[in-house]
Amino acid sequence: MTKKTTKLTIAHINDTHSYFDPSSVYLQLSIEHKDPVHAYVSCGGFSRIASRVKQLKAESVRNGSEFLFLHAGDCFQGTLYYSLYKGLANADLLNEIGIDAMALGNHELDMGNEPVADFIQHINFPLLAGNWDLSNESKEKEKRLSDASNLLSYSPKSKTANYLTKWVNGERVAIFGLSIDMMADIANPDFDTPFVNALKTARNTVAMLHNEGINNIILLSHLGYEGDLELARQTDGIGLIIGGHSHVLQGDFSNLGFSQQDNYGVEINGTRVVQAGCHALAMGHMEIEFDTDGNVVSFEGANELLFGQRLCLDAIRTTELEEDLYQQAREYLMAQPNVYFCKKDEQVEKLMNERYRPEVEALQNTEIGVVQSSLRHVRIPDEKGGSEVAPLVTLSFLWKANQEGFEADFALHNAGGVRASIPEGSVSSADIAGKVLPFAVPVSVYEIKGKYLALAIESAIDNATNNGVVGTGSGSFPYSAGLRYEYDANQPSGSRLTYIQIQTGAGEWLDLQPDRVYRGVSSAYTIKGKEGYSALLNVESEPVITPFSMADCFNDYIVDQKGLSKLEVSVNRYIAGAAEASVA
Repeated sequence: MTKKTTKLTIAHINDTHSYFDPSSVYLQLSIEHKDPVHAYVSCGGFSRIASRVKQLKAESVRNGSEFLFLHAGDCFQGTLYYSLYKGLANADLLNEIGIDAMALGNHELDMGNEPVADFIQHINFPLLAGNWDLSNESKEKEKRLSDASNLLSYSPKSKTANYLTKWVNGERVAIFGLSIDMMADIANPDFDTPFVNALKTARNTVAMLHNEGINNIILLSHLGYEGDLELARQTDGIGLIIGGHSHVLQGDFSNLGFSQQDNYGVEINGTRVVQAGCHALAMGHMEIEFDTDGNVVSFEGANELLFGQRLCLDAIRTTELEEDLYQQAREYLMAQPNVYFCKKDEQVEKLMNERYRPEVEALQNTEIGVVQSSLRHVRIPDEKGGSEVAPLVTLSFLWKANQEGFEADFALHNAGGVRASIPEGSVSSADIAGKVLPFAVPVSVYEIKGKYLALAIESAIDNATNNGVVGTGSGSFPYSAGLRYEYDANQPSGSRLTYIQIQTGAGEWLDLQPDRVYRGVSSAYTIKGKEGYSALLNVESEPVITPFSMADCFNDYIVDQKGLSKLEVSVNRYIAGAAEASVA
């Protein structure tokens, strides 16, 4: 007797980061063994995603298969749409494209719980956060997440994730979500709503589902690709993990000039693991079939880059030969199995045009100043020096705080909070809030003793350069305004700042006094003490969270200065071994 099976068609996206509009993607096409053809194509965006989802859903209905469309987290942050509209635009557009469920990403919590509480009131699908413990959430809060019926969080009594059930051909399919359990290290969840261990929660949840007679299990994950693979190795009984966070575009896209990743739907311990890149460029979809024991007996699918019709070659081409090459490039792309040409969905376009695009386009076209010469951004100083953008950003924090009457002494910011260089020419608010400082994080004012400030700077550089510690990445490298110091990597820990000085309001440089209290300005992220900045937790009193974001500060500073120019005086020095680089 043939065993009954459960068949599903699933489409999925992740880490869309408010990239509602298409992006221009650079391709290298190898056509008939000729030199690579360099081209640009319009790719992705929510209108194309919606169009492709409708096609896949219609095919699923014709084939008698249940259809699901899932998002593996991180819809917040990334573009001017988020800077202007926060979670509201995401809620409207995710509703419009027909999401059935979404995992909670870390960037949803960059500014604490309240933006998630606002978001969840506007979405018409469940948010899955199965290892987020809301059981001790303060009853004094105006917006309580534990009261939201469409947030499926952690159940401390059973130590399991709450889950979503779909009936497919008379069988139940359970979907639960997990997020990074070290959330407090990389985001800003409220202190009363901690995250618990993801692996233990997964194992407990699978055991509970099996006891309830549910064998078909899907995990919607925001643990990162390696985290998904490791969880699959250590957990039996999950048929499918749909992941996010690490922006992995599974599949072989070397035909387009991309680096090759693992195959789509890699199998680990009987579990299929998928992830679909980032920024709404691609969408994954599959047909998956479970047997009565929850084993995956059939799996077929792929990631697809969603292309528009317009193709631009990377040169001005006018001859017949080059026109022929253009046609060859189009035909080559049309023949590729991992790209899909699709029209934009009219309903999504209408929503964007009526509600969101006008203000974004107005800002994109409004000049706020002129950049005299290109400003380079790097995280860690190299042979050309350090970032030319980050010091100006910190200077804008200090300027804005003092404009608002805070009488701050210095500003300190991590390099990873700045996301782009600035080219020569005019600059708009859209350039600042959409590219340079896309994370809508407020700045904070705090008071701290000199010794802790010095310790924070040294440990942040240690963290960024892995000097005596296993760091969390180069993004922690510090840039400052109103401070100057020298860091020598060759010195013993605790003595690597060979000097540190602070500038007075009169412009005089004085040695930093260990026990004197100074007033500083940093992003709300940095003062959480993450990524090497733990010494900043030794503040004298609760920091003041201002109403202006990092982008607000920089935007207003550019307007006041009528543009930007390089800082002429190098105030900090970073010595890495025998090499020496200036930090502008």
